[in-house]
Amino acid sequence: MYWRALDIETPGPKWAGLFAEYWPDYRKWWLQEGETARPTYRECRRALATHMPELIPLYEDLCAQAGGGDLAARFLSFYNPPPYLSGCSQAIWAGKEPVMVRNYDYNPNAFDQLALNTKWSGRQVLGISDGLWGLVDGVNDAGLSISLTFGGRRIVGEGFGVPLILRYVLQTCETVDEATAVLARVPTHMSYNVTVLDRKRRYATAMMAPDRETLITHAAVATNHQENVEWISHARFTATVERERFLLNRLRMHKDPEEKFIGAFLKPPLYSTAFSAGFGTLYTAVYRPRKREMELRWPGTVWPLSMDHFVEGAREVLVPGAA
Repeated sequence: MYWRALDIETPGPKWAGLFAEYWPDYRKWWLQEGETARPTYRECRRALATHMPELIPLYEDLCAQAGGGDLAARFLSFYNPPPYLSGCSQAIWAGKEPVMVRNYDYNPNAFDQLALNTKWSGRQVLGISDGLWGLVDGVNDAGLSISLTFGGRRIVGEGFGVPLILRYVLQTCETVDEATAVLARVPTHMSYNVTVLDRKRRYATAMMAPDRETLITHAAVATNHQENVEWISHARFTATVERERFLLNRLRMHKDPEEKFIGAFLKPPLYSTAFSAGFGTLYTAVYRPRKREMELRWPGTVWPLSMDHFVEGAREVLVPGAA
């Protein structure tokens, strides 16, 4: 995998270049069920204005940078996108320092492979890109970090793709209380578990779904089911219960030191190489929100990234099992 870490202080030619590079593949994916399966521009903008009004100026700026086309604007709204599944494990380390660790399990051919450091709308955000402004995990300059796992349910409803919800939380919130209030009210189109951790080590996991109210919990661990396993074959395939038990055991019984706890994410049963079956572990991310730092890790490789001393770069990373 070829990873890049890019500093995009404001939307402009640099972001427009990225959009031009990725748009052909995203366009094909977004239109896989036909154009009429996706909401109109009017519906997309109205949904954003209703649920995430603070994002409208940034959204319009990005649409202009993308060329101002109808399809691109509808795609960038993240409103009622095609369904997509992933795996993932995430946990809050039990030590004094606030630390969030997560594995992102997905298809390497449908992934941005980008770490973006942005200062959009006056808020610095560092995280892993999805859809070129959505995020699958990240941290902001107030010391709030966030991460998602798929919730293990097939139900699809009206709402936003969760990567934009994560971007919205980091653009507008500074504490866990503020974040959970947002996660409780913004509709998601599929089920996801979103964990937030702030600089004072307060944390929460929101179990979001399109067909029922968001459940805010004090869970320190999230894998690929919510209160109960509902999609049994997916649960078996992803070993979601086994991974949850493993992590809870590390937190409650062993109380591993920080480095040992992080290292567990790079080994089975958390680390997956099941790419031939759809998705495996693409990276392990470590967030230290009090220090405004993150690390990307692969077996034998650590790439530290700091909000205060961000350095652009690129790395060719060997991911075991990925083509």
